[in-house]
Amino acid sequence: MSFSRDEFEKREDILKRELSERQLIMIGLGSAIGTGLFMGSSLTIHYAGPGVLFSYLLSSMIVLAMVFCLSKLSVAHPTAGSFGIHAEKYLGPWFGFVVRFTYWAANAITIGGEATAIGVYMKYWFPDLPSWIWIIGCSLLIIGINAISVRSFGWFEYWFSTLKVVSIVGFILLGTALIFGHFPQSTHNLLDHGGMLPHGWSGVWMGSAMAMFSFMGAEIIAITAGEAKKPKQALSKAMKWMMIRLVVFYLLSMLVMVCIVPWNQIGGDRIEESPFVKVLQLLNIPYAAGVMNFIILTAALSTMNANLYACTRMIFSLSRSGYAPAVLGKVNRQGVPLVALLASSFGLGIAILLNLSDPKAYNTLFGISIFGGIFTWIIIFLTYSRYQKKGFSLAWIGAVVLVLVLFSMLLDPAWSFAVYTGIGWLVLLTFAYSVYKGFHRRNPSI
Repeated sequence: MSFSRDEFEKREDILKRELSERQLIMIGLGSAIGTGLFMGSSLTIHYAGPGVLFSYLLSSMIVLAMVFCLSKLSVAHPTAGSFGIHAEKYLGPWFGFVVRFTYWAANAITIGGEATAIGVYMKYWFPDLPSWIWIIGCSLLIIGINAISVRSFGWFEYWFSTLKVVSIVGFILLGTALIFGHFPQSTHNLLDHGGMLPHGWSGVWMGSAMAMFSFMGAEIIAITAGEAKKPKQALSKAMKWMMIRLVVFYLLSMLVMVCIVPWNQIGGDRIEESPFVKVLQLLNIPYAAGVMNFIILTAALSTMNANLYACTRMIFSLSRSGYAPAVLGKVNRQGVPLVALLASSFGLGIAILLNLSDPKAYNTLFGISIFGGIFTWIIIFLTYSRYQKKGFSLAWIGAVVLVLVLFSMLLDPAWSFAVYTGIGWLVLLTFAYSVYKGFHRRNPSI
């Protein structure tokens, strides 16, 4: 199946363009500021110690390069299928098929991870209630928001994201005031307890793999191109400012955290609460930990909201390309692909089952999502390299670094399952694609 440039973009033009530029910026920020930072940073600190600053710096450089490549592609081809459409056009149909299904599945699982995190957050106030109650309640809320209209999604995501940004800025300002006012020993927290690099540069490298998960979701802003007002004018500006703010927020919040509290008191291999909340609890600031827990709860809702939107548009794009059932490519009167929305909610069911059977449910979902996100970024780099029509470039460097990250995860028993699961998934998708192509060769009229 081949398409001209106009056909690639016209396939998805039935969506309504109702998202403004400021909503695009906040959606991008909100998508990347979520559980990966508020909870996943505990794992990053566990691996890297105070070297978490280097881990986030390395990750941010890779993500900045990825967003640069994606912004160029998205301005040229502003569609809901985004990097999936770009890969199909410049790399070939198999790439477009595989990256969209992988991103769809990984993000659906990420939604389950966010829901699992909400169950953890709610134990702060209701320690005796089972997590699955909160997972079901929040899932119904987010499905309802997405089902109303894209305008409803944009409005809720804007305010969810605003609250997250304000809370991180507040955390940074409070921490800075404490460091300069009451914590003259902050430099000791950086250098004591094993030094700046307690696990060496290998710990920093593994920490960078975990830190990359914190940035996952930044690519969602490109998916909104299919429903953005004046997308070509708004996308480039929105993506640039989104990434600058993200890098500043992440680096400063990690610096504040490891300066105020010894890293070995906030990092752990099993996540039972947010390190942000833990820091405020250790400081004994009245009500601060409870307020932060509430803010982090809304952050998880925001990321669920954005990821469900992204999943829905990705499976919608697959349907419009002929790779998924036609019913998934239809929209209702409000312009919402409702059947695609419901199909993309399967990760919530996985979250409920895992919470009933696996005490490390969040870690399990976290690992699988990392593979899907990193694979997507690799495809974005490769697509841009072909789009640019140059040989060795910055895009190739980014792709190689990400492949090395996956290889490092493969060598770590704690995360190798995620890579093996991801490889198995790619093999399964390749088989499905072969069956699909064979069917269409025999039945070209369908």
